Amino acid sequence: MSSSQPQASPQGCSTAHPPPVACGARKQERSVRTRRALIHSAAERFERHGYERTKLSEVSEGAGVTTGALHFHFRNKADLAEAVEYAAIRNLYRAARRSRRDRTDALTELTSLSYALAQLLHRDVVSRAGFRLNYETSGRTRLSIHQEWQGCVQRLLVQAGEEAGSPLGPLPLCELTDTVVGATTGFALLARDNRAWLSPKVLTGFWRAVLPGRALESNAAGDA
Repeated sequence: MSSSQPQASPQGCSTAHPPPVACGARKQERSVRTRRALIHSAAERFERHGYERTKLSEVSEGAGVTTGALHFHFRNKADLAEAVEYAAIRNLYRAARRSRRDRTDALTELTSLSYALAQLLHRDVVSRAGFRLNYETSGRTRLSIHQEWQGCVQRLLVQAGEEAGSPLGPLPLCELTDTVVGATTGFALLARDNRAWLSPKVLTGFWRAVLPGRALESNAAGDA
């Protein structure tokens, strides 16, 4: 080998030149995967044990990494719990964007989003744990999933009323907003013991009761 040729390091990167972009990209990808694994492992344990009883050693073990790797990404348990909560709210935003993309009117968007949220909480442990953490340990972070959901519901109900040109139902807007937020939040809490509370059948029954004659044609797919 010529002396002018760069010597390869044990990791396969040249020692004579800055590491190629590919090496840095792979390292970043591993870091992202590790962080996601830690968030998922933490969500499983937060859901099972709650915030106080969850141990970081169990989180790192569940993610298949050392506690040192965990602390590289998260300073402490509060930092990790906040990451789970933000992951949950990002999932809600993605569900909202999908509902908005397929929307025909504001009421369809709202009811479709309620089904999407229920499905999300039914299938995704990170979303369930994030919602649980945010409700049970309120004030620990500035993030309020409840307020985010309430604001979304109120905005869409206002738009739906404007589009309809008449009241959506017998309740004033503020009371209708509280009813929708309270009911959907209550379904999520009840579903901890029985996932049937997040079924399309339950949500369809709710919308039929609170907005008779309006939600049915908007959410035929929700009965499937």
